[in-house]
Amino acid sequence: MFNNLSSCLKYFLISLFILCVNGLQAQENQAIPNIEKVYVHTDRSSYTFGESIWYKAYSVLAYNHLFFDQSKILYVELISPESKIIARHKTRLDQGLGHGDFKLSDSIGVKKPGVYQLRAYTNWDRNFGDDFVFKKNIEVIDVFKDNSNKVEVDKKSKQKRQSKEEVETKIKRTFQCEFFPEGGNLIENVLCTVAFKATDSLGNPIKVIGKIIDSEGDLITSLSSVHEGMGRFQLTPASGVEYKAEIITETGDIHEFSLPKVSDGGFLLGSNKIKDKDIVIIKTNDKTFQEHKDELIAVVARVRGISYFEGEIVLSGEQVAFELPKDQIPEGICQITIYDKNGVPQSERLLYIDKSDEHDLNVGLSINKKVYKPEEQVEILVTSKTKTGQPASASFSLASIDESSVSDAMQNGTTICSYFLLESDIHGKVHNPGFYFDASNPKRLACLDLLLLTQGWRNFLWKTLPQAPKLPKYPIEKGFPVSGRVKQLLGNKPKPNNTITLALMNDREGIQLFSEVTDSLGRFSFKDITYTGKTTMLVNTKNEKGKGKGELLLDTLESKPLPVNFKYKAVISDTLEVESIKKHAYNKYIAYGVSPENVLDEVEIIAEKKDETPSYYGNPEYKYYVDEETPPFSSIFQLIQYLVPGVMVTNDTIQFMRFNGPAHIILDGFPVFSSDDISYIMPENVDRVEVFKGPSTAIFGADGANGVLLIYTKIGAVNNQPKKEFHSMSKTVEGFYDARVFYTASGEDSEFDLNNNDAIRNTLYWNPFVHPDEKGVVKLNYDNSKVETKVKVTLEGLTITGIPVVKTAEYTIEK
Repeated sequence: MFNNLSSCLKYFLISLFILCVNGLQAQENQAIPNIEKVYVHTDRSSYTFGESIWYKAYSVLAYNHLFFDQSKILYVELISPESKIIARHKTRLDQGLGHGDFKLSDSIGVKKPGVYQLRAYTNWDRNFGDDFVFKKNIEVIDVFKDNSNKVEVDKKSKQKRQSKEEVETKIKRTFQCEFFPEGGNLIENVLCTVAFKATDSLGNPIKVIGKIIDSEGDLITSLSSVHEGMGRFQLTPASGVEYKAEIITETGDIHEFSLPKVSDGGFLLGSNKIKDKDIVIIKTNDKTFQEHKDELIAVVARVRGISYFEGEIVLSGEQVAFELPKDQIPEGICQITIYDKNGVPQSERLLYIDKSDEHDLNVGLSINKKVYKPEEQVEILVTSKTKTGQPASASFSLASIDESSVSDAMQNGTTICSYFLLESDIHGKVHNPGFYFDASNPKRLACLDLLLLTQGWRNFLWKTLPQAPKLPKYPIEKGFPVSGRVKQLLGNKPKPNNTITLALMNDREGIQLFSEVTDSLGRFSFKDITYTGKTTMLVNTKNEKGKGKGELLLDTLESKPLPVNFKYKAVISDTLEVESIKKHAYNKYIAYGVSPENVLDEVEIIAEKKDETPSYYGNPEYKYYVDEETPPFSSIFQLIQYLVPGVMVTNDTIQFMRFNGPAHIILDGFPVFSSDDISYIMPENVDRVEVFKGPSTAIFGADGANGVLLIYTKIGAVNNQPKKEFHSMSKTVEGFYDARVFYTASGEDSEFDLNNNDAIRNTLYWNPFVHPDEKGVVKLNYDNSKVETKVKVTLEGLTITGIPVVKTAEYTIEK
């Protein structure tokens, strides 16, 4: 099985390399910055405690979605509902592909149910802000807590109902409806299409009906939302008239909103679809037409910031039209802009160019049966070919999940199609994005046009082409850099021509040795070093005579995460659907005798931990202990940032957010004058951290002005440290995440037997390496679970020509 997989992967990578080179050459000719766009496919979007998130990452060139082999490190982070990064993987990217997993357990900080965020980005794309950071919400459900005590459930249900009523009351007060004239403005005596979107205080869409009235109170037209709170109506504004909308929500509340002001002149850019042809219409009134009669109007069509069509049309009347040449424009959101003779933009319209039926591609996902018995083997055939039957190289990932364990919302959630072709090009949340890319949905393109007229009208990402910084703050990462300098032990004079030896040791890669010589400034740099998992790093320096002389100073090894701006707002209310998911999962656990760690109610143990080291400064305001539930960290600074709320660590400087200067640090009763003096402390050797930052800091005098941190190490941990050797150092560092394997039984793995935990898992199968062979075919097989249920199989991926693909299939498990 693995030999066949390697052969398929090799075929895919060779094809990918050839295409990427050609694509990059084309991009270089257009002199645009190389921006990576990342999509992460997960097996599901809702999980229970103890389960794992399995993911595959796709990194592409943002403009054409070709696999992009630029950055080699992808940071994939899991963020808690409290907006803290609780886990961070450095995922290895190879030819734009990577994979990994997170186990949702206490060990990484998943301690309660709620909505978490999965975030992924490369270091290079940090130069372009937050726009190219992949984000996905992950829901973690506590199955057992709600079933373990009926009285507690009833009590919480009552509280949740009350909470929901309070939120609904707030929604009534903060309801809003926005109006977006097609092309940008309302113009006197010109028939205008106006789109609208109604939302509540949380940004959720609301169904509405209503009417448009003029300043005299006369009815002009009616309106009604048709999809996700959105709709449209037509209006021919009259001179000097103001218009208002009376909107009625489902609860019967009436709200009044003013429409945008009417302009006395200008241009409108509209669009109609006639027999699959996109007809672009330029409209104006008599006043503007007389001013610009017979002038040339320039038309530019861009996709993801790149111009694919430029033309001119004579303004021969108050309305002129032309067909948009779709054959010259790639699939995606097309930004059409018209300019007057002076090059001033006059109107703009977003259109979606759909080419789903035009691609020379035929991807198939077939299952050999519609109904299986429990634990029966499933056979899946994936084909990737052109319409003429030639193999089409691609990379896919496939997940088979218990359909009863996910909500209906997931059915229309983010996919590789919706993300690359829509979500990543528009700011803000797109509700049910998969709806717009369901080929079986006849209304999808009309509703997608509504979305572009409303949310896209104001939040289109590519209104201007991003500029590459001349001096990038964040470099492209091909590996982990190790750099620093060597200076005299006493003084700051550099020591050139010193030999630096770097040794890396871990269980996976053994020992790696590297050597460099310091330059005239005493500096050295090891570039693109790669290692996997927890690794011991040894660095030493010797002078030209081979003696260990001078002081070795390392630069920062770890790239600091992006700031967290995750603020999830939601009504804490379990719908009947969520309760059904919980009940289904709970019954599976009980039926097969599986008792996860959190099956019992949480027990709060009220007792003081006996201090192994006495507190030297009375009673601190806060104490934070390091115990078995504390996640592992590679540095004392990461540990402190995790333990102590309200602390920032910048360039190894520790500071409370409420103060302007660094905190005063005391280690085992002795003041520390520089945070560098604690950098050698291993996190596992820390017993507790005490905090003084209020009036009690008076006992420290002026030293306590910015707060005080007291670090206590375990008895003997520091006292037994060997004498510091300034010319050498040892560190434990974390390299590429060593991804786990999703184990599954198959005909080729007859010795592997599913235990009860695996046999009832909600993800029956996950494979991030679905690569069709030289014939465009790949066969997969796995054993079903023991549970009778419906199973949904989802295939996602990308061809080497940059076409995103989503295919689904279903089957049933019955006895």
